[in-house]
Amino acid sequence: MLSPTTSTSEMVNKVHISSPGEYDEDPASGALGCCEWLLIVISMFFIIATCPISIFMCVTIVQEYERAVIFRLGRIVDKKPKGPGLFFIIPCTDKFIKVDLRTVSFDIPPQEILTKDSVTVSVDGVVYFRIHCPISAVANVTDASSATRLLAQTTLRNVLGTKNLAELLSDREGISQSMQESLDVATDSWGIKVERVEIKDVKLPHQLQRAMAAEAEATREARAKVIAAEGEMNASRALKEASLVIAESPSGLQLRYLQTLATIAAEKNSTIIFPLPMDLLVPFIDRK
Repeated sequence: MLSPTTSTSEMVNKVHISSPGEYDEDPASGALGCCEWLLIVISMFFIIATCPISIFMCVTIVQEYERAVIFRLGRIVDKKPKGPGLFFIIPCTDKFIKVDLRTVSFDIPPQEILTKDSVTVSVDGVVYFRIHCPISAVANVTDASSATRLLAQTTLRNVLGTKNLAELLSDREGISQSMQESLDVATDSWGIKVERVEIKDVKLPHQLQRAMAAEAEATREARAKVIAAEGEMNASRALKEASLVIAESPSGLQLRYLQTLATIAAEKNSTIIFPLPMDLLVPFIDRK
């Protein structure tokens, strides 16, 4: 309990705030006891006694993309990973775990998800991640890769459950970005950096697919009818203007008639057309 005379600076000094990815341990707990020092001395004695054969058991090599987290009698040595290259261990007291720092990708199994507008869809995706803090990945979680896979499935369900079907089909990039941010925050304490999340496929029920296809077909047919009606209206206006121009010159109608005959003759068909002037039908019309 703090006394009333405790200053603000002393209160701040007594509070330790650690970052999410930091591996916390009491410095006093890192000190080795007498028994532990005794075991280390005995191990070193056996190494010297069996030298140079023991050298092959003490020397270890890790690749450029790997790091080794060394545990000496259950404690992490130097609070930082070893590698890449060659390093030494004490065979009797040291144990090390290799951590791969390369980017790993895995598929999210298809998840049956109920969207915000009560539509059941099957969605799958792919996640790319890498380990940026080997000590946190070893000390803070049992299996970092497996935990990330399970968390990705849960996050996919949670994020898509807040979207309706239209947003799910049209805004895949925004959904992927939202999933990446959620996974990155959750896995930061595990020493994992989620680099990218992608939605691979969205499978709709067959009945819904048929309904959407029928709706799209009806929309296209309605649009086609509107376009055809607009074309007929524009064509009628053009024909009206053409008839007014031809009415001003009677010989223009005959020229148009001859042009139509030339067009028909160019098709090489067996149709025979006899021009019949409309003036010949006038007496018959008058008799009626």
